[in-house]
Amino acid sequence: MSDTSAGLPYRPCVGVMLVNSEGRVFVGKRIDNKEGDAWQMPQGGIDDGEELHPAALRELAEETGVSPHLITIIAESREELFYDLPDELKGKLWGGKYRGQRQKWLLLRFGGQDSDIRLDAHEPAEFCEWRWVEPETLPDFIVPFKKRVYRQVLEEFRDLI
Repeated sequence: MSDTSAGLPYRPCVGVMLVNSEGRVFVGKRIDNKEGDAWQMPQGGIDDGEELHPAALRELAEETGVSPHLITIIAESREELFYDLPDELKGKLWGGKYRGQRQKWLLLRFGGQDSDIRLDAHEPAEFCEWRWVEPETLPDFIVPFKKRVYRQVLEEFRDLI
């Protein structure tokens, strides 16, 4: 069977590494995979004409309910990071228009309280649970096809966390 996704583009996306005052990182458990153990940092598509920072703050608010006034932008990844979808997801996600994602990542400091995090802030919710984790454990939480990207994000932002 040939790979029909090879000619497809990568979906433009923003990822957010949200860290609290203790240097721990936010991860959410995906609501569409409650039986599994699919956790991730907030991320999502960049709309046509949308700039990176507003896209990151929009995605963060949609997925966590965190207001932009509680956030400080610390850093932006030097390069875009890419991943391909696994075969079983190709043609199913994002209307089958993309082979994977190209992501620019931002490191954000959270200045609020845990009670400021509201997973039901947007309909439909993306996460059913959340927690703060030690940065070094991030790759342990993520689905296999995103592990390389998470390791790269961690490596780049490690000294700033």
